[in-house]
Amino acid sequence: MKNKGIIGSIIALAVILIGVFAYQMGSRQTSATETKEEMRTVGILQFISHPSLDQIKNGVIEGLKEEGYEDGKNIKIEFLNGQGDQSKLNSMSQQLLDKNSDVLVGIATPAAKALANATSDKPIIMSAISDPIGAGLVKDLKHPGANITGVNNLTPVDQQLDMAKKLFPEAKTVGMIYSSSEENSKSQIDRAEKRAKNDGLTVKKYAISSSNDIAQITQQACQETDYLYIPQDNTIASAFQTMINESDKAKKPVFVSVDNMVKEGGIATVGQNQFKLGVESGKMAADVLNGKSKPATTPVNVIDYGDMIINEEKAKELGITIPASVKEKAEVVKGE
Repeated sequence: MKNKGIIGSIIALAVILIGVFAYQMGSRQTSATETKEEMRTVGILQFISHPSLDQIKNGVIEGLKEEGYEDGKNIKIEFLNGQGDQSKLNSMSQQLLDKNSDVLVGIATPAAKALANATSDKPIIMSAISDPIGAGLVKDLKHPGANITGVNNLTPVDQQLDMAKKLFPEAKTVGMIYSSSEENSKSQIDRAEKRAKNDGLTVKKYAISSSNDIAQITQQACQETDYLYIPQDNTIASAFQTMINESDKAKKPVFVSVDNMVKEGGIATVGQNQFKLGVESGKMAADVLNGKSKPATTPVNVIDYGDMIINEEKAKELGITIPASVKEKAEVVKGE
């Protein structure tokens, strides 16, 4: 009888252990399933590599993280860079769709347009787009109405030319170099040209078709103008040192439109922080992921202000005196 009791106890214990084991396995499977369900995908498409756009990309990732979405934990970031090739941007847009991206982020106008052409269903956040209406990405900034919203970095052209006038009060002619293939660049130049002419300046515009034109065009512009004005232009940014090499030879200052380009050799700007623009874009992407917003009903975030930044070392190299009234209000940086 004792043997039967012992055997019964062993069988009962085995049943209990099997039940506990099965429960634990089931819990693990459930936990794994829940983790898998929580993992979302963010597809980021960047037009080309240069410091400004790289900062925006890093800002997007930081903005997502600040809102609780971190790569490898609860989101998977799929990042692709078209390196300035439109055909690559088109194929990469499809690749990001094939990866079942829950939200797409386009860094620079060509990348955002490629994503827009690829899908009318998936939510798209355009990051730091200078003229989203002119580019055909949205019809209305307050009421986008489709699957696209994001950040519109409206370059503070009036502030920039006010500052340029203080730095170069004797200037009569300004040279504006831009890429003929970039809508955002042409839009900014149109605004800058109008303002400069209102200020009594003669404007000479120089369109480049590729970065291969920069050296020759810069040489010509330096001979014909008092200083150069550069818009937010990805083609120029990708070969900016070539421009600076030529302008330095001619001792002509280059007034830029992006903050980090002052450190790279520009004389000054009233520029927008590219990283912060990316952060704002990342936060908008996070709002889509957590269901707080939908592109169709989310107004475009228009950022139309900037910070005064001066490269004092470059000013000394070129023999330019920075007025005290400007210097005291500006961030003074050194060249890289």
